[in-house]
Amino acid sequence: MKREEKVMAVQRMQDYIKNHMTEAITLKALADCAGYSPFHCSRIFKELTGKSPFDYIRALRLSQAALKLRDEEKVKVVDVALDFVFDSHEGFTRAFSKAFGITPRRYSKNPPPIKLFMPDPVKDWYLTMKEGEERMKIYEKQIDTVFVQVIERPARKLMVKWAKSAGEYFAYCEEVGCDIWGVLCSVKEALYEPVGLWMPECFRPADTGRYAQGVELPVDYDGPVAEGFDLIELPPCKMMVFQGEPFEDEKFYQAVKDIEAVIDSYEPELYGFEWADNDGPRFQLEPQGYRGYIEARPVRAMDN
Repeated sequence: MKREEKVMAVQRMQDYIKNHMTEAITLKALADCAGYSPFHCSRIFKELTGKSPFDYIRALRLSQAALKLRDEEKVKVVDVALDFVFDSHEGFTRAFSKAFGITPRRYSKNPPPIKLFMPDPVKDWYLTMKEGEERMKIYEKQIDTVFVQVIERPARKLMVKWAKSAGEYFAYCEEVGCDIWGVLCSVKEALYEPVGLWMPECFRPADTGRYAQGVELPVDYDGPVAEGFDLIELPPCKMMVFQGEPFEDEKFYQAVKDIEAVIDSYEPELYGFEWADNDGPRFQLEPQGYRGYIEARPVRAMDN
């Protein structure tokens, strides 16, 4: 079985699971959508995702249940359990407590940061990690339109996970892991969505890498800090935000390179600004095709 065929079979199973999260899912149904035997599907699914199909389904259901408990007022634990195909309140509570170290009832009342399971599509991972070097060799800028605006970022705190040496996303994943995003997305008090960050030396501890991941919080935040994370303060600053065109999800690598090329050649002085890389971290949002890739770099208004 060719590698690409295996990847696409697992991707079909991931898509089926995503579209049937609140329904019973059988191994036969997964095998039918993948086009191979149940035994073979189970084997290749674990090979590419690191989990058996039913461990994967349970972890994903528990994470979606956690978000529902976090975000919806007056929701009943038993209703959430039934929504995500758990047989009983007790079974759901045991599974939730084992996964996150807190009961669903306590979590719904005062949600701390937890490690949500937020898997990437294996197709995207394959196209970047397995073919990244070849795609770099043939990279050519393809973007036509970029939307640019300057926004104000207030004084705020940043819950951040450092790496020891990583300077970019893939090196960060190799060093720290790719499950940090799940923790960041669980923080209820977040001002904005989680970000990948290029941190200036003035904001990071010695012996840490330039690239990190984090989430911005109100400046008066005094809640829990996820294990292994730090909480630092960031001053107010201006950010010049670059947003590219919508793209097909599997082409996100191209979208990222396009925007980075635009930023590298951009001249903010033409519009009354200058780069101010020590005023705050440069950051990127999660590449999502429907909105285009978004990256931001600190700027200051130039003196007249």
